[in-house]
Amino acid sequence: MRHPCHTEMKFICLTVLIISGATDSRSEQYEVVSPADPVFAVAGEDVILPCSVKPNISVVDMRVRWSRLDLKDSQLVHLYENHDDRNTEQIQSYRERTKLNHQELQRGDASLELSTVRVSDEGRYKCFIQSKSWSGDATIDFIVEAVGSPPVITVDGFDDTGRLYLQCESEGWYPEPVLEWLDSEGVCLSSETAETHRNEDGFSVKHTVTVYERDSKIHCRVKLKHHMLETLIITSSNMFHLWRTSAILFSVIVVLSGFAAVLIAVFIHKYREHSQLQAENRRIKHGQFCSEGFFTLKSSAHLAVDYPLYS
Repeated sequence: MRHPCHTEMKFICLTVLIISGATDSRSEQYEVVSPADPVFAVAGEDVILPCSVKPNISVVDMRVRWSRLDLKDSQLVHLYENHDDRNTEQIQSYRERTKLNHQELQRGDASLELSTVRVSDEGRYKCFIQSKSWSGDATIDFIVEAVGSPPVITVDGFDDTGRLYLQCESEGWYPEPVLEWLDSEGVCLSSETAETHRNEDGFSVKHTVTVYERDSKIHCRVKLKHHMLETLIITSSNMFHLWRTSAILFSVIVVLSGFAAVLIAVFIHKYREHSQLQAENRRIKHGQFCSEGFFTLKSSAHLAVDYPLYS
């Protein structure tokens, strides 16, 4: 015969296990979810980084913490706790730019609203949600693209064989863009030189290519994964002839201008010599006149002394 205490102990243990299992199963049925694919945005725009609890339950009474996993120092992007936003330890660059929609928190949506996206915002984010009984997290890869200035095509020069030297440049891109030359049929042309520089405003690119008269349209295309800008230049035989004529006229003008400059310089030099010669002649004549006058006056004085006085 079993002791009654043993039976009661078994009942209590069984009850505890059942309650524990029910609690565990309840905790396991909630999950923090976010997109599997990266989220893209253009610098300067506003973006929402999705994060929510499934199935939907209110997270108003929970703790929501957004952070950057790719940063070594301060990682806090946004903190919601005790029904309020608490961002005293927030990364400085995120100040006044992050927000959680408190109404959406009631539906289990803890998405982060980020305004005026910057290139420095790119990275891996973690959305962590915690209640008294469970917690979960999800990660999001955020990629920022900065669309630069429209490509500018300039003519570096040409020669008599019909070759035209073109240069295309654009700046302010992020990440590093791809620059392509294409002919009128959309066939890629190989760049002869390519330069890429990076500064605080992003990447700048500059490529050169040589084309011929037969190419009627040349495109310069700068692109990222989701954005592209393109500029074209139309070339023709008339354009080449016009450029050649302009070059010849320019050369003639330069030569004539140089010849005229030489003539003017010679004229000025001769004029100065002539002016100096005239001044010297006037000086000499003036000196002779003064000498003759002095001699006349002196002679007159001697003559006056030679005459006797009679009373």
